[in-house]
Amino acid sequence: MLGGDDQQSQALAKPTFGEVQASALVESVFGLKVSKIHPLPSYDDQNFHVCISRTKHTTDSPAEYVLKISNTESSKTPDLIEVQSHIMMFLRAAGFPTASVCRTKGGNITSLVSIDSGSEIKSYLVRLLTYLPGRPIAEIPVSPQLLYEIGRLAAKLDKALEKFHHPKLSSLHRENFIWNLKNVPLLEKYLHVLGPSRNQEIVKQVLQLFKNEVMTKFSHFRECINHGDLNDHNILMESSKSAFGDAIHQVSGILDFDDMSYGYYVFEVAIAIMYMMIESENPMHVGGHVLAGFESVIPLTPVERGALFLLVCSRFCQSLVIASYSCQLHPENEEYLMVTAKTGWKHLQQMFDMGQKSVEEIWFETAKSYESGISM
Repeated sequence: MLGGDDQQSQALAKPTFGEVQASALVESVFGLKVSKIHPLPSYDDQNFHVCISRTKHTTDSPAEYVLKISNTESSKTPDLIEVQSHIMMFLRAAGFPTASVCRTKGGNITSLVSIDSGSEIKSYLVRLLTYLPGRPIAEIPVSPQLLYEIGRLAAKLDKALEKFHHPKLSSLHRENFIWNLKNVPLLEKYLHVLGPSRNQEIVKQVLQLFKNEVMTKFSHFRECINHGDLNDHNILMESSKSAFGDAIHQVSGILDFDDMSYGYYVFEVAIAIMYMMIESENPMHVGGHVLAGFESVIPLTPVERGALFLLVCSRFCQSLVIASYSCQLHPENEEYLMVTAKTGWKHLQQMFDMGQKSVEEIWFETAKSYESGISM
């Protein structure tokens, strides 16, 4: 992901392994024979869906994995990737549907692979995770009950991580990490990609309001470890039928722990609200259902609630501005990078046009309705 000082290097940072190279990595590093492999969509790392040939030694092992090849910038922070991997293992042990981490032949959870590109030698951190079943929320009709469950999941995740300990935990203090909501002002250096437009003006206004009204309240927010990217493509669902024939959706996978960092409880719920709005036909009502689910586990303080509107707007700005910038670096990946932009700008403009008071009224009234058992 983009950091504070490494924007220019990102054009060269994303790995470009072919399927043959990736298969060779799985076999040489993890000792598994590949029967089938194909690339998966990704932002600035490289992922492959890997199917393994069964042998008498691997009959009890999973048959499907995800090979994750970190970009050259992320590969310079092995402590951070180690902590993220241990968090996945910790959460899985606590009952969350996260991937298992496959050990290398040497018993490690990562391997640093160096590739001679001709002009220089590049190093990439490689991991192998179990493949999780299910469809992303982006492909499923989003109901109020599902939104409530996503809010609840976000809170339970943060709550569980209060008990996580690791000697390298300080690596999650990522000062210049542009995806952390603390660092919204870093977007200023990317605004040129929007050109003179209403979109650019709205982002400028959000940044100013963030500095004046949110940053001044950081000391009043409760700190925690954030997943930081509970978006509509990082939560997988599996469907089943109820006794009445209705479709029941259950979370079957939580993906992508690469954006984890220290933040605040209110960040996690703001991020979840923003991404769930993307898939909703009634986006302004999403926040109340997600908030109700979150607060069933971790009630927000009045100060945290008061910052929620601007935090959701700020996350829209992060996603939309960084996607526009990344598209200039990787135009071949535009379809994946711009998935949020299809409705994101429209939702951000609508929030801004309605104003904080009107949006909060919808959110808080909807959340309150859950207390009486009548969801809106």
